[in-house]
Amino acid sequence: MSDQAGLARRLGPFDAVVIGLGSMIGAGVFAAFAPAAAAAGGGLLVGLGIAAVVAYANATSSAQLAAQYPTSGGTYVYGRERLGPWWGFVAGWGFVVGKTASCAAMALTFAAYTVPPAWQRPVAVVAVLVLAAVNCRGITRTARLTRILVAVVLAALAVVVAAALTGARPGPAAAVATTPGVYGVLQSAGLLFFAFAGYARIATLGEEVRDPRRTIPRAVVLALAGAVAVYAVVAVTLLTVLGPARLAASRAPLADAAAAAGASWAVPVAAVGASAAALGALLSLVAGVGRTTLAMARGDDLPGWLAAVHPRHRVPHRAEIALAVVVAVLVLTTDLRGVIGFSSFGVLLYYLVANIAAATQHAGHRRFPRWLQALGAPGCVVLVVTLPPGSVLAGLVVAAVGVIYRAVRVRARS
Repeated sequence: MSDQAGLARRLGPFDAVVIGLGSMIGAGVFAAFAPAAAAAGGGLLVGLGIAAVVAYANATSSAQLAAQYPTSGGTYVYGRERLGPWWGFVAGWGFVVGKTASCAAMALTFAAYTVPPAWQRPVAVVAVLVLAAVNCRGITRTARLTRILVAVVLAALAVVVAAALTGARPGPAAAVATTPGVYGVLQSAGLLFFAFAGYARIATLGEEVRDPRRTIPRAVVLALAGAVAVYAVVAVTLLTVLGPARLAASRAPLADAAAAAGASWAVPVAAVGASAAALGALLSLVAGVGRTTLAMARGDDLPGWLAAVHPRHRVPHRAEIALAVVVAVLVLTTDLRGVIGFSSFGVLLYYLVANIAAATQHAGHRRFPRWLQALGAPGCVVLVVTLPPGSVLAGLVVAAVGVIYRAVRVRARS
């Protein structure tokens, strides 16, 4: 079997849903609500609803595109096939760069919950290397570990939420505050969108899903519905127990909610859940970025040697090893735990291309009404422009660097 062989279709419907959940119910559930509350106060619940609606529109676009193009690469492939090489490249570049930064952020988040500060960077590097090794052993091993991590996270969330609500003593601090401005609500939606970005992982793994035309659309919708339900319960709990002001100032909202409710015994449970969530997000990110890198190398938008597929394990091993090295360097040299806004920019750009691509599909390939793309595309634009200015500027700079890189590469080829 050659290095350029295809990947193996080993994922069934259950594993596809679990990988989607593992991507969405990640560290975002432990981190995204504080900046959202800072932007919108109690209006973050409205922001969560807006983010969920835009996410659903984007998810349906990705699902029907994945059913038509069941291969690795996600919107990079869809953009190339439906709109042209430049569209695909912009989507793929934004995803790979943004999610590489997210990998470093998740590794550092995991270490912050598990070891003292002096040990955090080395432990984060070890986490990256171990999870990359798991991914390199095959997609079924990735799915098995994801099942365990998702179960731990859901159990921890259930315990902490129950402890916080049963012990809560409502008072002035717990009241939902004044109505925020429209801009603040939209900004909170853009930040919370970070939490829902994981459903792309199912489409990105399209080359490894059995019966993809049926499995992917169902798995995307089911995983998104489950994540929305979990996030809604957590958001209501945090606002009830902490109130908008304390939530906005919190560095560990779920742990603080448990402590505020007098359930200090649940604080370590929140830490365990956050650690498992960060690992689960990191595991799925390595898988997703590796597959998109594989697709971009196949399309000659990244060096061709990254397109190799392991002859035994049928995974893009060179892409994942290269990713692990880059993330390890980032972990040792920078602190990227504040990249929620930047990551949201890249993901929203990615889904903007997905919506435009899905709008061009013919009736025979459509599974959802076209008006969802008419909702999803402008929704992505609105959420992008309301992100913090620094995040927008960083995203634009990264996009410009990518365009220059591809222009030079295209010129060299010609």
